[in-house]
Amino acid sequence: MVPATTIVSGHWEALKDAASPIRRVVFIDEQNVPKEEEWDGRDEECIHFLATVEGTPVGTARLLPDGHIGRVAVLASFRGSGIGYQLMEAAIRAAKSAGHTSVALSAQLHALAFYERLGFVTHGDVFMDAGIPHREMVLTF
Repeated sequence: MVPATTIVSGHWEALKDAASPIRRVVFIDEQNVPKEEEWDGRDEECIHFLATVEGTPVGTARLLPDGHIGRVAVLASFRGSGIGYQLMEAAIRAAKSAGHTSVALSAQLHALAFYERLGFVTHGDVFMDAGIPHREMVLTF
């Protein structure tokens, strides 16, 4: 069952206090991504998305100006509830509104099926990013 979720979008300055802890827990603490790789200096140029359940921040994602979606993270206790899907739908809508004809992302291998359900198609070989195997994926509108 999908909990009552609110998705908001905005600039990093407005959402960083809520989004940063989610990314720290998911990427740095759980997945051992080095801090310098997680905090890549690109957040200021992105549109960010924040998912809350009853006012509590539980998920986040970002859309880069070139149409790449990244930093999709949902706290462990909320995974599998549809929040990631809602974040992705919001990012895809924002990309369409910005005039993009496709969006791309680098998916961790365990998440390929999740993105495929949204219509993304894999391409290229497996590559390592922050010590985690990934594949490139694209969704064309």
